[in-house]
Amino acid sequence: MAIKFNVLEIGKPGDPDAPKKFYPRPVHSGEITLENLATDISYASSLTESDIYAVLQSLVREIPRNISQGYIVRLGNLGSFRLSWSSEGSEVADDVTSGNITSRRLLFSPGKRVALQLEGLTFKKNQ
Repeated sequence: MAIKFNVLEIGKPGDPDAPKKFYPRPVHSGEITLENLATDISYASSLTESDIYAVLQSLVREIPRNISQGYIVRLGNLGSFRLSWSSEGSEVADDVTSGNITSRRLLFSPGKRVALQLEGLTFKKNQ
């Protein structure tokens, strides 16, 4: 099944006089919740929905806990999570402090199996 997209006209950030261009933007089909995933996974295993949900909730708890301890969290074929941030530079190395860090984000890098699925996606313009 093809992923649908809309076309949006977008200007260049920070330059209101720059010519606008048209870009494809994904149309999302909705959301799948942790509960939905637990239900779907339970149908494909001998575990109950509650068992699956408990494991997924533990994963949700453990990923940020390990990230906050400085670890990269690798989840096999699913992929890995790691911390990244934006920061401001200082003229002298000794002047660099945690105050230079301006924002933080969690990066996800897909594993081989997920990356192969992403490569195989097809796209269709939303009518």
